[in-house]
Amino acid sequence: MQPLQHRKPRKALRTLSLSSLVLLGLGAAYSAQAATPLGVCDGFYKDGYLVKEGKNTAAMKALAKPAKGKRFSEPNFGTCEVRATVHDGEPPSRFARNDYSRRQAFNADNTYFIVNAADGWWHLYNARTLKYVSALSPKVANPSVPAEFHLAGDAEPHWDPSNPNILYYVTTNGGTKLLKLDVRTNSYSVAADFRGKLPSWGASAAHIWTKSEGSPSADGRYWGFQAENGSFGLLGYFVWDLKSNKLVGSYQSKDRPDHVSMSASGRWFVTSSDTAGTWAWAPDFKTKKLLHHKSEHSDMALGKDKHDLYVSVDYQSSAGDVFYVDVDKCPAVAASATLKNTKPCPRTVLFPTYVNGAAAAMHFSGKSFSKPGWVVMSTYATSASRDGKLPWYANKVQVVELKANPRVYQVAYTHRNESISGYWSEPQASVSRDLTRIAYNSNWGGKSAEDIDTYLVTLPPTAIP
Repeated sequence: MQPLQHRKPRKALRTLSLSSLVLLGLGAAYSAQAATPLGVCDGFYKDGYLVKEGKNTAAMKALAKPAKGKRFSEPNFGTCEVRATVHDGEPPSRFARNDYSRRQAFNADNTYFIVNAADGWWHLYNARTLKYVSALSPKVANPSVPAEFHLAGDAEPHWDPSNPNILYYVTTNGGTKLLKLDVRTNSYSVAADFRGKLPSWGASAAHIWTKSEGSPSADGRYWGFQAENGSFGLLGYFVWDLKSNKLVGSYQSKDRPDHVSMSASGRWFVTSSDTAGTWAWAPDFKTKKLLHHKSEHSDMALGKDKHDLYVSVDYQSSAGDVFYVDVDKCPAVAASATLKNTKPCPRTVLFPTYVNGAAAAMHFSGKSFSKPGWVVMSTYATSASRDGKLPWYANKVQVVELKANPRVYQVAYTHRNESISGYWSEPQASVSRDLTRIAYNSNWGGKSAEDIDTYLVTLPPTAIP
């Protein structure tokens, strides 16, 4: 029996609120990617090409739905773009989409990318030729593999930061193990078994996961999870050191958040709740910091100084501010502190979204770890200003500098049919570690909320200064 795709929409605009020292060497570790071929976009750009900076307000130029694999110049911005999947001609069923902005679609050397299909299976593509490779799961190689080792549904796959052939994942909705898959053979192994390793409060844990939206530290060493019983009742949180294969810290709690995650450095474990707020906890869970009073779309990114930054939007602020918090600079409070008695961390406002009555929903991807100081923002469901015009950020994929008065580099319109709402067609752009590739979703003006494919924007390493 094939797995059912069960994930429910994570958030709606306004109503649903969305360490290691090894990081100091991340730039060197991934410097080889500067020479990585651009695949179908080889030869597209002139030497020294730079994306044009600015908040372009020109209307989206009409463009027929492109054929798979045929590169084209994005009409508004001149970037190299390509339709990477064709869900009605390849195995992915009903749609072939990038899973989420917080998840890294591209592997360590940009040779593969993964997509998720409506039937719950995950699929592997060659990122340079765009050729479909295979479905991903030990069951593909051996149908007799027990269900607890399948990679399907909310399996939370994450690429290894250095081995381009390895994916980490959990059982759908979390089991009691962290698993590892070699994508070349669909063979699996157990990376960590948490049974018997948690405090007594976690003895009944049956679902150990991030609730779909979390990530490990950028170096893959530190993983943060929420532990739940068989009825998905929260038992508590814990941080795991995968390198040493041991528990770092834990905290008993019954307050089930929207999701949890590690920060990029591994210095902070983040819980995001629409009622209790978004907090960054020390891995020993003795102290924490209040990042935001809600749980909005967000991501953890690295600043140019390698500090951990929380990037999000505040729909309750007077201007609908997009902002970031420098987690490392924020004062800590006791673990027992609550939303009511804690002052939020200082924030840096990037820009307002309530521009003359305009507003939008947006996702953030801070996964360009080897080019810190940037975040990719993808917007959708934009409402026009009072004068009937769309704001500069409307329905686009853009790269935003993480500093006050940031530089903005717009790279693509999403061509999403905004009159057809639906979670699956949200663009949810995901950036590669070196900021040379961005994957996003679109129904490309179609009439179905599930006629969705993955599109890639490819940039030379010098395109963003």
